[in-house]
Amino acid sequence: MIWYAALVLAVAAERLAELALALRNARWSLARGGTEAGRGHYPVMVALHTGLLAACLAETWLAGRPFVPWFGWTMVAVVAAAQGLRWWCVRTLGRRWNTRVIVVPGLPLVTGGPYRWLRHPNYVAVAAEGAALPLVHGAWVTAVLFTVLNAALLTVRIRCEEGALSRLAGAEAPA
Repeated sequence: MIWYAALVLAVAAERLAELALALRNARWSLARGGTEAGRGHYPVMVALHTGLLAACLAETWLAGRPFVPWFGWTMVAVVAAAQGLRWWCVRTLGRRWNTRVIVVPGLPLVTGGPYRWLRHPNYVAVAAEGAALPLVHGAWVTAVLFTVLNAALLTVRIRCEEGALSRLAGAEAPA
């Protein structure tokens, strides 16, 4: 259980690094005329992701969930792959990557990296990690709850992003 707690804490540390990068990128975007959309759902997203980390540890400990090596190590590989995909997204978007929905006028839509194949690859990483991290140590209730709640949140989030991007594209279209 100690190594699992260390894994969850490492993911938490990675999330804090994301937030620091997002803050720096938000300043850059806003300084260039960027506008933010979706402020209302952002606190829900933060609470859901924080709750995931706490619930992973709580369910494992309180319910006495066992570590099943063949399954647990497979889920560790999924968590690692999700991290790789997330940071590929971050690198591809550069300063435009953010945990908030901020669009900057005049910047073209990114179509390289994983965005060549998927419109929202970071959310694939979030969904995979959100299911796999609890399952590393058998916290299946947490995995199911996060997956359902995250699907509802992503419905709102993706609609918000698509709306922000389409408004930006419409504002920049020649008259």
